[in-house]
Amino acid sequence: MSEINREAFLGIDTSNYRTSVALYYTDGTYISSRKLLPVPFGEKGLRQNDAVFAHVKQFSEVFDKLDLENTVIKGVGVSFAPRNTAGSYMPCFSFGCSVAEALAHTMNVPCLRFSHQQGHIAAGLVSCGRLDLFEHPFYAVHASGGTTEIVSVAGIENITISAKTRDISIGQLIDRTGVALGLSFPSGPELENLADGCKDKFKIKINLKDGDCCLSGYENKVSDFINQGKTSEYIASYITEVCGYTLSEMLLFLQKQDSRPVLCAGGVMANERIKNIINDSFSKNDYEPPNFASVELSGDNAVGIAYLAYNNLMFNKGEI
Repeated sequence: MSEINREAFLGIDTSNYRTSVALYYTDGTYISSRKLLPVPFGEKGLRQNDAVFAHVKQFSEVFDKLDLENTVIKGVGVSFAPRNTAGSYMPCFSFGCSVAEALAHTMNVPCLRFSHQQGHIAAGLVSCGRLDLFEHPFYAVHASGGTTEIVSVAGIENITISAKTRDISIGQLIDRTGVALGLSFPSGPELENLADGCKDKFKIKINLKDGDCCLSGYENKVSDFINQGKTSEYIASYITEVCGYTLSEMLLFLQKQDSRPVLCAGGVMANERIKNIINDSFSKNDYEPPNFASVELSGDNAVGIAYLAYNNLMFNKGEI
């Protein structure tokens, strides 16, 4: 195949955080384009109608950055819902589905739907070179702005929750802490930078309920720290360690029941300190080191969705 006629699969993901598009080429390479949804300063997120409107305004800008010249699109994949379960729904994904179906119809190619979570898992495996895990059961951490779940994966079509948060997500705890400290939303990278400025040691006790975590109490702790005059660096460091040790304890709880390879994906997993805490806990307990999605593909993106379209259509696996 010549360079002027490369075949690729288009992926589209319109989450409540980012507008994302990607091309996954049949030679195993990919390119992507993404942009955060604009959130007014001081706000903790967007209402769904505002998120949909933001996607409408910026989709063409994001899409135009893909290099479609001399590219033959063989199929389109799109995120249709947060999870691939009955009742899982967010309006912002409906916009992406409408665009994907229109593009697929215009190009006369198939359009396949996948969940946002399936896209995260696939993108993580693509980015860390562990596509072989699709052939074996493994645990996948999905820690992002709206989700904190550890799922059991036995093929991308067979995903079940093994452990989860019972209240707010780790991403929400990070973002709400950041906003309380005067940071922009989403707050992950800024909070990580603040945390690096604190050298205090913390004694953090994580309480799980059958492997599930509860995090809202730590949000209340942030308010207490602010009232006590604790520095922003201190608070950021404390919350970062809470997140890292929470995920570590959840994973260790599952590993003791059924030890499996682990993939960590989602925007939260771009945090180096959280990664280090998880790695250290696995090393101390003699478990196989976890696989982490790259920083580039930890957050919401369409690379995983494009890969899933490629994998299904090229190998006649049908729609999930």
